Amino acid sequence: MAVREREVKSAKRSRQLQLLSVPPYRPTALPILDERLRGTKFVSLEPKSVLNSPQQTGVDFWSLNPYIGCEFGCTYCYARYAHRYTVERAHDAGKLTDDEFVEFRGPHGWEAFERRVFVKETLLGALERDLRRYFRSADPAHPAAPIVIGTATDPYQPAERRFRLTRGVLERLARCDGLNVGIITKSPLIARDTDVLRRLQECSDLEVHISLTTVDVALIRQVEARSPMPAVRLRALKRLADAGVRVGLIVAPVLPGITDDIPHLEALFQAAREAGARFVHAGPLRLYPAVRDRFLPMLEERFPDLVARYRRAYEGRSGVPGDYARALAARITRLQARFGFPVNQGMTDRYGRRQAPAQRELGL
Repeated sequence: MAVREREVKSAKRSRQLQLLSVPPYRPTALPILDERLRGTKFVSLEPKSVLNSPQQTGVDFWSLNPYIGCEFGCTYCYARYAHRYTVERAHDAGKLTDDEFVEFRGPHGWEAFERRVFVKETLLGALERDLRRYFRSADPAHPAAPIVIGTATDPYQPAERRFRLTRGVLERLARCDGLNVGIITKSPLIARDTDVLRRLQECSDLEVHISLTTVDVALIRQVEARSPMPAVRLRALKRLADAGVRVGLIVAPVLPGITDDIPHLEALFQAAREAGARFVHAGPLRLYPAVRDRFLPMLEERFPDLVARYRRAYEGRSGVPGDYARALAARITRLQARFGFPVNQGMTDRYGRRQAPAQRELGL
């Protein structure tokens, strides 16, 4: 009997050791919400916070992005770093296996930005908490900084048709008074929300920035893989302008040697004028490290004569040289004056307040 008991205990210990030797299964905590035929997946991400303060980002406004990653796939998009950071954090937290980590980064570290889009499904709950923090940060003498939607991904990319997160955010902000809100998008889908934009504008400052780098369709297709055509963006701009929404054009980035010449810029300013834009802002390309791996290969393939110039200009820096930045700013200023737009509104002060701050309400 003693021998039999020892055999049973030995077999039990053996099975325990075998179980311990098998790597634990780590199921992904990021469920797939939808998938496109071309392979793009939309992944649920539960945020603890959605409003990023100036202290967190180093810029002078609060930012909000309902999605991380973007199907438009613009080669110059600086937001790839945000996607990479999210993927790395999810992997470190055990929410992505090693194989999933590779999938969510892409073979060269940038592809998944366009093919694995994170959807902040529960962002309205996080927004409620963040608004309390936002209002606590303000005082009557120094009102809280603007809230800008779409700084690191397009809030009206195709996913918004299904998930409607951006509309939900705008409806919530429309219940507040005295905010200063900016929106940046390439998508004509924003015209769908004309009604809520008008409500928001009744109680707060609002500026809608339609992003467009060129009216040249062939050129758009070279640098922006799947973005909407210039004509449909301009029609959306006109629709918003006709509805009384304060809307204008943001020409960002201006690509040195590609879209910075007078004919390109004149065509953009003229198109903006005809569509009823209230303003035009512009700024040069910033070539952050996370962007180089995507942008420079495109440049080598489609604009090989410019590769050496770009490498010299951006060597050791993400911004353009000072002389170029000043020359471009002077060119933009002259065009603003010529076409009747407000002058000297640079990329850094484009969200300035136009109304006196009102008594702020959370609208709870």
